[in-house]
Amino acid sequence: MLNVARWLAKQGLEQYAEAFAENAIDDEVLRTLSGDDLKEIGVKALGHRKKLLAAIALLSGEPATTRAAEGSRRRTVEPSGVPERRQLTVMFVDLVGSTELSARLDPEDMGTVIRAYQDCCAEVVERWDGHVAKYMGDGVLVYFGYPQAHEDEAERAISAGLAIIDALAGLATPAGKTLAARVGIATGLVMVGELIGVGAAQEETVVGETPNLAARLQGLAGPGTVVISRRTRRLVGDLFELTDLGPQRLKGFAEPLTAWRVEGKGRAEGRFEDQAPDRYRPPGRPEHLG
Repeated sequence: MLNVARWLAKQGLEQYAEAFAENAIDDEVLRTLSGDDLKEIGVKALGHRKKLLAAIALLSGEPATTRAAEGSRRRTVEPSGVPERRQLTVMFVDLVGSTELSARLDPEDMGTVIRAYQDCCAEVVERWDGHVAKYMGDGVLVYFGYPQAHEDEAERAISAGLAIIDALAGLATPAGKTLAARVGIATGLVMVGELIGVGAAQEETVVGETPNLAARLQGLAGPGTVVISRRTRRLVGDLFELTDLGPQRLKGFAEPLTAWRVEGKGRAEGRFEDQAPDRYRPPGRPEHLG
């Protein structure tokens, strides 16, 4: 039987032990708690609630898909399972220094870090109406334009990439090191939507060079930066401040491809100008994970 007080102390949140005891939160109840439950018993800090939910997920043996991401999937259009030709903007996010972190942290602590990172990405992607297609350890593959399509997918993807980087800067690991990500974004025609696999392993396939290009561009990005393809750059015009990185030789591509690094929001008036204070504000930024 899990000792809840000791469990809270391990999370660095022993100050809530009395509140958990007063509300008769034992091992069995603990595994069923939601964010609203935590708020009700007095866990007011968003960062503390997120940390507790991530740790509870580990106790409950939930899959890598986080509760936030699952909620996002339920609220968006579901994939049809029928392949179709679409222009897609693909974003690939990679957590910086995860190998080093895994060598320094206890596996349970590392699991908490990964879940918090995935939650952060899922929240931002949901805000911009993207679709988390796949979690790959410390990588996150995101589609803008499928299954739900908008006319401004490139804008949404870049805005989401910048917001993820901003939000991750507010997270810290149990070792005291803040998190950072590299983001690559590419736009192109693909065949998307065919479902492969069964059960929890089922996923949508995307056929085309765009996902590979996004992954290669992510490799060009420095920690805390977003790098985009030429087609993505054409679609956003002057909505963002960009630095031309010139022709780049990328593995798997015969010819050098031009890439741009996103420096921030540009001066041009975009579609979301009226909502800018809300749309560009990163999600809740937990101060510490452990």
